[in-house]
Parts: sequence; C-alpha cells; structure tokens
Amino acid sequence: MRGLGTTAGGTGHTDRGDRGTDGDSAEIGPDRPGPTPVRGTIQAAFTAVAVVVALALFVSSCATGGTGARDEGPAHADLAGGSAVSSSRAPMATPSASAAPDPMQAVRLVKADPKVSGQVKRELQPCVSDDYPVDVSYGELTGGPAEDIVVNVLSCGDSVGVASYVYQEQDGEYRNVFQAEEPPVYAEIDHGYLVVTEQVYAKDDALSNPSSENVISYLWKSGRFVREDATRTEYGNLGGGDESAAPDG
Repeated sequence: MRGLGTTAGGTGHTDRGDRGTDGDSAEIGPDRPGPTPVRGTIQAAFTAVAVVVALALFVSSCATGGTGARDEGPAHADLAGGSAVSSSRAPMATPSASAAPDPMQAVRLVKADPKVSGQVKRELQPCVSDDYPVDVSYGELTGGPAEDIVVNVLSCGDSVGVASYVYQEQDGEYRNVFQAEEPPVYAEIDHGYLVVTEQVYAKDDALSNPSSENVISYLWKSGRFVREDATRTEYGNLGGGDESAAPDG
C-alpha cells in the first residue's frame, strides 16, 4: 500500500512508477498522514452499510414471520378425537363428497341417519378413549359422482358385526341406500358388488361356532341394490348350499 498516491481531485490512484507525472501528486512522507485515515473512512462506510442491510433484513424477516399464524388460521380440532366441528362446516350427517370421511365422521354420519335404529345408535360408543368400533371402506358401487361409503358397526369385545350401511353421494350429501341390522353381519365391496356376509347361530351355538353362513351379493340397478347371488354354507354339512333371504335394503 505504500506505493499508492492520491490525486488532487481524489478520484484516481497512481503506482510508484507514475509518481511525479502529476504535478499535484504528493508522496507520503514523514510529515504527511499515511493511508490510515482513508482506510478508516472506507471501513467505517462499509460498517455503516452492513448495519443498514442487516437492519433491513431483520425488519423484513419480522414482517414475514409475524403473519404466519394469521395466514394459516386457527387449527381445526382432530375429528378422530370427537371434538366439536366449526359451525362453518357442513353437518357430519351430510359430509362433503370431495373428501372421504374418516372413521369419526362415519360415526357421526350413522348417528345422524334417521334410518338407523335407535339401538344401534345407543350401542355405538367408543371402546377405548375415542376409538369407535367401526370399519369404513370406500369404492364404486352405485356409479355416483363420488365413491360410496360402506360402514360396518362392530361390537367392542369380540368385533362381531352389529350392522352394515351403504351411503351414496347425492347432491353433495351422503344418503343411506342400504342397511342390514341383523347381527352378525358384515358388508364389503368386491369388484363392484356389495357382498354381505351373515352368520347364523342355532340356540346353543357358541359365538365362535355358527351353524351356517350366508354370503349375498348385490348389484346396483335402477337406483337400488338387487340381489344377484346368494350362497349358504352349513358348517355341519359343507356339501350343502342354498339361497338365503336378502336383508332389507
């Protein structure tokens, strides 16, 4: 840095080979101040700029972070926990068809359904904490704009099927289009068919040993489920099989 000179205009620098070419240039000597004030002035300027930039970034980050909670809005209660639903949402008896309901929504759907028997509604209680004994599945059964919902209500102790229901989306609401409330019963979707399994018990049969089992297949036709096939299995006579009456739907 000792080779730097300063012009009278303060706008240029010369190296040691150019000293004396400018009449107003002056060589640094013992009686003149060295480059320390210049470096100090430049350093102070850089420091001031850095402080301004840091302050601007700090203000910007505060402004951005301060709106995060407002942008997200209040957190909704976990539906699986059975908490209250915001009044701005549709009632759980008629959930939006755009999103398949979770098990807790299915529970509310069943409880608000006027077609469901009072006994099923009373017995539909959580087994442990908020764990309700329901199996819920979704699939194409009726050819509607949204997937149909199959709800099986079970018992807590042994998971025996208490009742089965099918809900179809109609005009943005889910409506009951099938039900079977004679336990033990279980419904499921199989390649577009609604398959309902019923176990039949004689008077002295243990729960684990039913006398027979009916498997009934339904297909959606002309706005309702029509029985397509039914098979009866006698556990004491595996060779036998005949049709059984279909549950009301």
